[in-house]
Order: sequence, then structure tokens, then C-alpha cells
Amino acid sequence: MKQWNKKKMCFASMIVAVGVIGSNFYIPIGPAKCLPIQHMINVVGGILLGPAYSVAIAFLISTIRILLGMGTLLAYSGSMCGAFLCGFLYQKTKKKAFAYVGEVVGTGLIGAMLSYPIGTLLLGKEMALFGMVIPFCISTIGGTVIAGILMKIAPIPVDKEVFL
Repeated sequence: MKQWNKKKMCFASMIVAVGVIGSNFYIPIGPAKCLPIQHMINVVGGILLGPAYSVAIAFLISTIRILLGMGTLLAYSGSMCGAFLCGFLYQKTKKKAFAYVGEVVGTGLIGAMLSYPIGTLLLGKEMALFGMVIPFCISTIGGTVIAGILMKIAPIPVDKEVFL
């Protein structure tokens, strides 16, 4: 079994804290809270830490938000799909552009469509199958652009293994 790296866990914990605090900044669109900070964290975590850590980060932020009354079950589908696809595509290609596309497709399309059964069956909300695509795309594109800028100006060398 793969060992969890202490440096990666410490960095992941810090960005979970940033994600929970950043949840106070959101844009309400329909039944969704658009959280560009969450999607920025998905991209940063996916690129720097990989898909497993990125999904764990998204899960923890979503869980904490729900426990604090700051989110709904849509937080899971809205964050974890993009986090996984972003980290997975970056891990396979080592190209940031694929990570960005992975976040947008994973959250904006796959996560939005997974929100349909969650919203209708578990939350009892009337929704269309593609009803969450626009709000999720707005959120994820905003967060991905912020992450792209951050990754461009950050002094972190993503080409090398940062967390050995």
C-alpha cells in the first residue's frame, strides 16, 4: 500500500483550511453555491499532490462545509469529480492544460449531471438533468482561471517532485 507522505498531508491540511474559509465567498446561482475557491483548490491539489490527495481534499472540504451548515450534498458531486479528473489527467500527461480541462469537464459536466440524482432523490428538489451544468461551469471556470494565474506566478516548481 502506498505510504501517505507527511509533507503532502500537511500541505493538504492547509489547503483544506483555505477551502473551508474560502467557502464564505460564493455566488448563488439557483440551488447551487458557486465556489470558485473550491475549484482553484482542486486544480492546485490535483497538480501538486495528485488525484488521491485532491479527491480527499475535496471530500474533506465538502464534509466540513455540510457539517457547518455552509453547503449541501451537491458539494460532493460538485467538487470530487473535477478534483479526480484534474489530478488524473495531470498525472498522466504532466501538462497543466489537461489538468485545467479535467477540472472543467469533471465538475462542469460530470459533477453537474451526478447532481441530478442527488438533488432529486436525496434533497427532494425539482431539477432538470442538465440543470446544474451552467452554474457548475461558471464556478469551475472561474476557479480554474484563478488557479491558472496562481500556478503561473507561484514560485513552486511543479515540474519536479515537490513533496519527496
